[in-house]
Amino acid sequence: MSAPEQIQQEKAAHRAALRNEYWRTMTNPNNYLRGESTGVFDKGLARFQAMRVNHIDHFKPTWYSFRIGMLTVVIPIVGYALLLKKERDGREHLYRTGQVAYKDRRFKFI
Repeated sequence: MSAPEQIQQEKAAHRAALRNEYWRTMTNPNNYLRGESTGVFDKGLARFQAMRVNHIDHFKPTWYSFRIGMLTVVIPIVGYALLLKKERDGREHLYRTGQVAYKDRRFKFI
């Protein structure tokens, strides 16, 4: 038997073992009664995921991604904060100059 055929047979045996383990765990009624999560632990997949622990393959910082982040996160938050500050300062100015009576204020100590 050649090496590629032997590798194919090993892979097929591994797939069959995983399939049987998956079927055994998914059809076990005791798992559902105890509330355990049902899943099959694959050592090969765990090794593959542990090998790729950094995010470099999934995210590459560029000026385009920087601009997208600024436009969708930073600028709206800063803009909303400035809007709130301007509205509050305007109300505070009206209160301090006496243009709004104390009884007409929204938040007051009684």
